Amino acid sequence: MTLRDDQSGHGEARRPGPWDRPPPLQAADRRPRPSELMSERKWTSRLSVIAFVLIVGTTLIQAFKDVSRPEAWAYWKDLYFSHSLTSALASEADLGDLGHRRSALVISGEIGAASASWFRDRLDEAHLVPGDVVLMSSPGGDLAQAVIMGEVIRAHGLATAVGVIDGAGKVKPSHCASACVFAFAGGATRFGVPGSRLGVHRFVSNAADHDAVSDTQRTTGQILGYLTKMGVSSSSFVEAMSASGDIRWLGTQDARAMNLITDPLRAQ
Repeated sequence: MTLRDDQSGHGEARRPGPWDRPPPLQAADRRPRPSELMSERKWTSRLSVIAFVLIVGTTLIQAFKDVSRPEAWAYWKDLYFSHSLTSALASEADLGDLGHRRSALVISGEIGAASASWFRDRLDEAHLVPGDVVLMSSPGGDLAQAVIMGEVIRAHGLATAVGVIDGAGKVKPSHCASACVFAFAGGATRFGVPGSRLGVHRFVSNAADHDAVSDTQRTTGQILGYLTKMGVSSSSFVEAMSASGDIRWLGTQDARAMNLITDPLRAQ
């Protein structure tokens, strides 16, 4: 029996035998089975859920830590649950010898941890225009919040005065002490209501003993910068503050000398 050469183009084609097995499929050519696809999808879905739970859990834990801090709780309480300040809008406040009445936002109470945000909202509701008055009566409170309130007052071009208002719209004397004085200093014009009092005192640092000096220096620098920006004699003001740990009530002449009061009103 003679074998024929297949390459000659003649004779019968060679039949594949058992030794002629097809080459194995490469990994890239192999199609995954449906069961394998389902398994991969399940694992991907599970990993996504686990990652989501970890992210949410970490965020909630951090949020709980932040909210549980005393200062954070004081902020939320003051902003949403129990405002430390109260307000009223007087469309025609009589400040005596100004010659005409002005719209005034009357605020009273202690300046709390969220008073600046609260105050912005009250100003937006009041629709005051430059030259209108923020009439305040407060024993003080949070220094940082008072400074922000003063910045807001100045940005709106509003005047400030210390007092309360009676049923007839007439301004009566009151007091503004400690942190309140910094909010008062924000007025573009700062009226001196006869009988009203401005009180200052040495501030106390809440920092640990080893940080108290640096904290005092930092706060003093911020106070000096703020007062200078508002046109108050910062050196005279800080000197008056540093004189005593108790409230020092400034006379009209003292407040005028340091330019804290820019427009004293005459007694009626």
